[in-house]
Amino acid sequence: MLTMLRNWFHRYFSDEQAVLLGVLLLIGFGAVLTLGGMLAPVLAGLVLAFLMQGLVNSLERIGLPHIAAVWLIFLLFLSALAGILLVLLPLIWQQVLNLFNELPRMLVEWQTLLLLLPERYPQLVSEEQVLRGIDSVRGELGRLGHVVLTSSLSSLPLLLNAVIYLVLVPILVFFFLKDREQIGRWFRGYLPTRRPLLSQVAREMNLQIANYIRGKAIEILIVAAVSYVAFALMGLNYAALLALTVGLSVVVPYIGAVVATVPVALIGLFQWGVGDQFIYLMVIYAVIQALDGNVLVPLLFSEAVSLHPVAIICAVLLFGGLWGFWGVFFAIPLASLFKAVLDAWPRAPQTDPPAG
Repeated sequence: MLTMLRNWFHRYFSDEQAVLLGVLLLIGFGAVLTLGGMLAPVLAGLVLAFLMQGLVNSLERIGLPHIAAVWLIFLLFLSALAGILLVLLPLIWQQVLNLFNELPRMLVEWQTLLLLLPERYPQLVSEEQVLRGIDSVRGELGRLGHVVLTSSLSSLPLLLNAVIYLVLVPILVFFFLKDREQIGRWFRGYLPTRRPLLSQVAREMNLQIANYIRGKAIEILIVAAVSYVAFALMGLNYAALLALTVGLSVVVPYIGAVVATVPVALIGLFQWGVGDQFIYLMVIYAVIQALDGNVLVPLLFSEAVSLHPVAIICAVLLFGGLWGFWGVFFAIPLASLFKAVLDAWPRAPQTDPPAG
């Protein structure tokens, strides 16, 4: 047993580059896991700067000086942030409040419809089962209302955190964009001069993860915007809220599209019933999902993420459980990084055990 463990350790950790990479990964993972809450503004600023760095590079390639390119992209970022805070956020919040106000009436109407099921299909469902289901839904809505009330009562700390984010994150984004080379030189100064394994993993990360994150952000914006236009033209209630849900659903492959279908179908069914408008809505929604998966994704993602669907689902569950929404958003990039590390990891030749 000891010989087997010694051979395994020698095979995978005999190269000092592998040991260094393993130590850096453990330090980084441990820092994010333990200090992620305190460093959340820094991490948010780093991610946003990472998203915008490609635009800065594009402006520099056409001859714009670095500081001018940074200021131009940063002003565009501030304009987009102002638009979200002054236009999109109040609209979403108003629709959320309207939906909560409509929930009791929706529940009464759904209760009336559900109580007709035992009369029409007594072999499939009983009145007792329907009443238990209604009580369960009421209990969940009561718990949700309690959570909302508790959150509103403790809104002062949330507002303070929001103000801190709104002040610190833009400042951090600006300095990450402006002093990227300086920060990179400082970090590389603590690494060995000869680091081929780290360079290989960094190149792989830049190719796959950078393209994925930027492409996914663009995909969210396009899908949400197209969904909002389609829903608004049809006159669907809560169009902005549902469009935001559909846009964010592309973060989670396979599962997101299915989950986002439920609120779209329920709102459409409640508003129009089973009729032509509802069928048109579901057809348009299906077309949006099909165009996203078959046209938009191949155009945006130049570097395919070669991960098995089981690996993607496991990564979403693992990192989502650790870091919530951001863990879900970065699940595939982190899984791609893990795969790149495994592919680049040096391995000594395996020695066969001596014959007995």
